[in-house]
Amino acid sequence: MNPQDSARWLAWCSRLQAIAQTGLTFAKDSYDIERYHALREIAAEMLATGSGAELGKIRDFLGQDSGYTTPKVDVRGVVFRDDKILLVRERSDGTWSLPGGWADVNASPAENVVREIREESGFETRATKLLAVWDRSKHPHVPAFPFHVYKFFLRCEIIGGTATPSSETDGIDFFAADKLPELSITRVTAAQIHRMFEHLRNPSLPTDFD
Repeated sequence: MNPQDSARWLAWCSRLQAIAQTGLTFAKDSYDIERYHALREIAAEMLATGSGAELGKIRDFLGQDSGYTTPKVDVRGVVFRDDKILLVRERSDGTWSLPGGWADVNASPAENVVREIREESGFETRATKLLAVWDRSKHPHVPAFPFHVYKFFLRCEIIGGTATPSSETDGIDFFAADKLPELSITRVTAAQIHRMFEHLRNPSLPTDFD
């Protein structure tokens, strides 16, 4: 299956799962509940077939979420120094990304991104501006995810700390726009980083969104 078809397949599975999960949240009739469970099982079987993952693991993954289905939130910190952007190298695959990750509950986007930057790079920062909110599925990230993700890019300023590797990162450095390293495309794309440099050059630009 080529990447475009795979993304469409995952999108269909995600829509089925969302219908099932939302239905299980609000359904009262026992027959409706049974049907929504069956629909979620179909979504799990489709995901397992399309991804090659074990059906049991897919079932467990889909069963972790509950309530009305909403997108997950990924936050990315955009930090510049001397017209270069801060990137961290992922231990998992040796590629580079903006520091960030999944947003935790009971914390604001700014609090989440400041925490992620500190944990992954060692720098203490202050969030100053929301630069972009993008729908991950509308950008060429690979692989596609079986759930919907909104990506928040927040400009942050360094107020302390020093470059320090973490359990997730083994490299911290600043890069010019024309000398970017190999990127972790599942987390950030070159086009997104270049757009961040445009925000640096033109601070009056409004927040980008899909």
